[in-house]
Amino acid sequence: MDSLDQLYRPGKKQADDTLRFMCIILASIIMGINNKIFVSAGGLYPGGFSGITFLIQRVCDQFYGIHIPFTVVNLSLNAVPALISYKFIGKRFTIFSCVAILMSSFLTDVIPPMPLTDDLLLICIFGGLINGAGVALCLKGRATSGGTDFIAVALSERMNIDCWNYIFAGNVCVLGIAGMLFGWEKALYSIIFQFTSTQIVQMLNPRYQRVTLFIVSQNAEEIYNAIKTPTHHGGTLFRGTGLYNGQEQDMIYTVVTTDQVKTISHVAREVDPKAFINVVRTDQIIGRFYTRPND
Repeated sequence: MDSLDQLYRPGKKQADDTLRFMCIILASIIMGINNKIFVSAGGLYPGGFSGITFLIQRVCDQFYGIHIPFTVVNLSLNAVPALISYKFIGKRFTIFSCVAILMSSFLTDVIPPMPLTDDLLLICIFGGLINGAGVALCLKGRATSGGTDFIAVALSERMNIDCWNYIFAGNVCVLGIAGMLFGWEKALYSIIFQFTSTQIVQMLNPRYQRVTLFIVSQNAEEIYNAIKTPTHHGGTLFRGTGLYNGQEQDMIYTVVTTDQVKTISHVAREVDPKAFINVVRTDQIIGRFYTRPND
């Protein structure tokens, strides 16, 4: 239980903020460098508000001969989502997100292009991997890289579903506009980039993925008492008989986030080494479900 309590124990605000800030700074550096090594060098549109920013820059350059800094456009586009985030998600979450947006935008402007390869497929795959890692690290610091990520976090918290695939579908629409304006080759390659990035974010950020736990044990109530306070999740107790040995058994039914499974399983096995735990993927929850605040 001590290991689980460490994740939720109050009174560590300063250390928590320091860790969040470090994650956000590192994530911003990763995304800024990635924009110059892969995105700009490959002429891609990465989706989201960053993709719209690159698209606006290219429209202004090609049709009007005007160069607009990435930072100016990206900050302008993120103004409204940031205000919405401030109201519906939280003050601190929005402030940390604005730091990430500002720093990654600034680095995108000041870092010179550094192409590593001319192979567009390699650029899409590895650029998407690095971009996804940067976004996931930013989310780990309980912030976003801006734009559609604000929307994804808000919807995930309010609807209890993983929204990243829906955001990917919306980004494909933006890439369709880029394809009509500047040709389909780069736009289609950009979809590969965005798909790769989305899959990495989902893999590295399990916060909004739910699983159902069935914990069978003769000490079910003791197990639940050990996990209910730190996780803030309820459960349902079923009483029955084991068909193999005829012994009375209890079963806890509960739904938790994916990142809690390992620790909860460890706590359950500490209470009862013979506990049987079945983990089932859960696509959607209708009803009350506690999610640790991002703020």
